[in-house]
Amino acid sequence: MAPMTAPGEAMHALVARLYPLCRSITGDGVRATLEIVGEYVPLRVHEVPTGTQVLDWTVPQEWNIRDAYIADTAGNRIVDFAASSLHVLGYSVPVSATMPLAELRAHLHTLPDQPSWVPYRTSYYQPEWGFCLAQETLDALPDGEYEVRIDSTLADGHLTYAEHVVPGRVPDEVIVSCHVCHPSLANDNLAGIAVATFLARALAERTPYYTYRFLFVPGTIGAITWLARNAERVERVKHGLVLACAGDPGQLTYKQSRRGDAEIDRVMRHVLRASERPHHIAVFTPYGYDERQFCSPGFDLGVGSLSRTPYARYPEYHTSADNLDFVSPEAMADTLAVCREAFAVLDRNRRYVNLSPYGEPQLGRRGLYDSLGGRSDAKQAEMAMLWVLSLSDGEHSLLDVADRSGLPFDTVAAAADALHGAGLVKA
Repeated sequence: MAPMTAPGEAMHALVARLYPLCRSITGDGVRATLEIVGEYVPLRVHEVPTGTQVLDWTVPQEWNIRDAYIADTAGNRIVDFAASSLHVLGYSVPVSATMPLAELRAHLHTLPDQPSWVPYRTSYYQPEWGFCLAQETLDALPDGEYEVRIDSTLADGHLTYAEHVVPGRVPDEVIVSCHVCHPSLANDNLAGIAVATFLARALAERTPYYTYRFLFVPGTIGAITWLARNAERVERVKHGLVLACAGDPGQLTYKQSRRGDAEIDRVMRHVLRASERPHHIAVFTPYGYDERQFCSPGFDLGVGSLSRTPYARYPEYHTSADNLDFVSPEAMADTLAVCREAFAVLDRNRRYVNLSPYGEPQLGRRGLYDSLGGRSDAKQAEMAMLWVLSLSDGEHSLLDVADRSGLPFDTVAAAADALHGAGLVKA
C-alpha cells in the first residue's frame, strides 16, 4: 500500500500520476487508473461484458486507442495524441486518410473564446471521429493536404469499475462515488478520485459505525451499471455522497439529494455552517453527476454531491486548462477534511429515549456535574446534557439537538455519551 504522507501533497501526487492516462467510459485507461488506485486501497474490480442490459441502457463496446495525429506533408505532427489525450474526440472510430484542410475542418473542435486551450469532447454513442486542438493552432494551418490517423479499436469487450469497502459496525451502507472516465482533467475528476481514495484510507483507521462502499465508476453508465447489478443491496444504502471537482480554488458547494431533507443533506448543511467555511448549498436538479442516477425516482436514495466550483461553472471546465496547476493540495485537503467531519457526524447521529422523562433528573448525584469541573466549556456541556434530555423522545436525533440548541455537534454527542453511561438515556 502506498505510504500516507501529508494528505494534500499525497493527493496531488496521485492526481499527477493519473493525469497522463487516456480514460474513457471503457477501456485500458480505466483499468490502468484502477490499478494505480489499488496501490492505495484494495479494490474489487468488475468487468461487465458489452451488450449487458443495465436498466434502460446497454453496456457499449469497449474503446481503446494507441496513437493519433494530424501531420502535414513533411510528416510534422500538428496535433499529437501522444502530447495530450484531450487531442482526440473520445470514442473516435479508427481513421487513416489524407484530406484537404477544408474537409478536415468538419472534424476539428476548438474553443474560439479561449484560443490557447484544447477542449474535451466525446462521442460515446454515435460513431464519429475527430480531433480537439487550440484555436490558435488551427488558425496557423495553411491550406493543403494533411495525413489523418486514429489508431483505435471499438469492439466487444467490457465496462470496468471497482469497489472498495470499509467495514462498519452495522451492514447499513454509505456510498461514496466518483467517476473515472475523464482523461487529462485534473479537477474533473482526478481530484475526486484522489479525495475518495484518501477518505477511504482515513475511515479505515477506525471502525466506523456504517459500512462505507466506495465506487470508482465511469460517469452515468457506470452508476447505472452498479445500480442494475446491486438491486438487492440498494435497500442497505442509507446515505451517499458523489465527489467531483474537488481540487479547484473555489468555495465548497454541496448539492442536496432529490429529497432535500435526507440525513446527508442535513449533516452537510450543519457541518459547512458550523465550520464557518465559505460555501454554497444548491438544490437538487436532475442534471450533473451520478447523484442523478442514485436519486432517480425508482431508487430515491439519500445521495448528495460535494464539489468546490460546480461543473461548467469555471472557465477551465472540460479544457486543457484543467491541469495540474489548477488543482492544489490545500483545496483537496480541505475537501477531504469536510468529508471526514461530515461522516464523523453521520456516524454518531442517533435518536435517544429519555429513561427519566418525568421532570429533570438529578445530574449531581450521578456525578455528571462533577465530571465537568475541569472543563473550560463546562456551562456549554451542561446545557448540552439538558438539551439532550429534553429532546430524547425517540423522534429527535442528536443533529436535531445541535441545530435547535446552537451547540456544537461534538458537545451534544459527548453529552449523550455521558447520559447513556449514567443510564439516563438509551439509543
